[in-house]
Amino acid sequence: MMQALFYTGPDRLEIRETEVPPLAAGESRVRILATGICGSDLHAYHGHDPRRVPPMILGHEAAGEVIEGALAGKRVTMNPLVVCGRCDYCLEGRQNLCSNRTMLGMNRPGTFAESVVVPDHCLIELPEDLEPVAAALTEPAATALHAINRLERSLARPLAEANALVIGAGAVGLLVGLMLRQRGVRRLTLADTNPLRRETAEKAGLTVIDPRDTAVDADSIEAVFDCVGASATRSMAIQAVRPGGAVMHLGLQDNDGPLDVRSLTLKEVTFLGAYTYTQNDLRATVDLLASKALGSLEWVEIRQLADGADAFADLAAGRTAAAKIVLTP
Repeated sequence: MMQALFYTGPDRLEIRETEVPPLAAGESRVRILATGICGSDLHAYHGHDPRRVPPMILGHEAAGEVIEGALAGKRVTMNPLVVCGRCDYCLEGRQNLCSNRTMLGMNRPGTFAESVVVPDHCLIELPEDLEPVAAALTEPAATALHAINRLERSLARPLAEANALVIGAGAVGLLVGLMLRQRGVRRLTLADTNPLRRETAEKAGLTVIDPRDTAVDADSIEAVFDCVGASATRSMAIQAVRPGGAVMHLGLQDNDGPLDVRSLTLKEVTFLGAYTYTQNDLRATVDLLASKALGSLEWVEIRQLADGADAFADLAAGRTAAAKIVLTP
């Protein structure tokens, strides 16, 4: 038996004893050392994701130690996307779009547990000096990296020369900001309405505004990253982007409201979406985190798995300044 944090219905989580699942061929059992709470987990917690059916174990951002399987004794992070390796997307190296993908914490048991079963091809061995809490950031950081790389390919000038705006200072928005700074972007602003998140981003050394008080000039930004994905932030992004610029739509808060396609057309804007990451993105992110190039991770808050329900409630109520809460055993 093992303990796991179960999503049991809208706004309800509880610690339960559950059976340790058996291993199939080509799978490993990983003892979880650290696992992060994602915005998509919070979305499911509120009952807004029909793909996540209670009772189930959420969680997909994790680092741990292999206790059974090919890499037994090794510390690893994992790709939570389980792909087929045979479809056109997989063969093109775009495994994130796999036609047959499943996912930990969605249609497979997730990482809010003492251990998780993971296909061997999803495991990524960690460098000795990368701590589990930092390694648990690999998944959201790879999401940021994948989006930055996609947007950069659409720009007419190098990204470092661009004026960049990141809307939303949650974990992915903050990581986008930190990566842009690491890539030499000098004109960089984050926008968030939550004062605790603005404070956290400022402590990380980034320039932050409250868009309700400080307007972004229209037609002024070459590279806009919408890490919220709400009607209001889409409108803000399209108004702010300059002619010939690019908007990267990363957030999935809602699908409401009109999209100003007239402005996109007349300004010749590249409007992009980005979904998760490839295995190569994850490996590159592990190297980036191990290099400590993103600076201090003091914006991460560590709590116990047993306190996971309270962590979700605090995130839902905006009571924490942490851009990321990581649960440990």
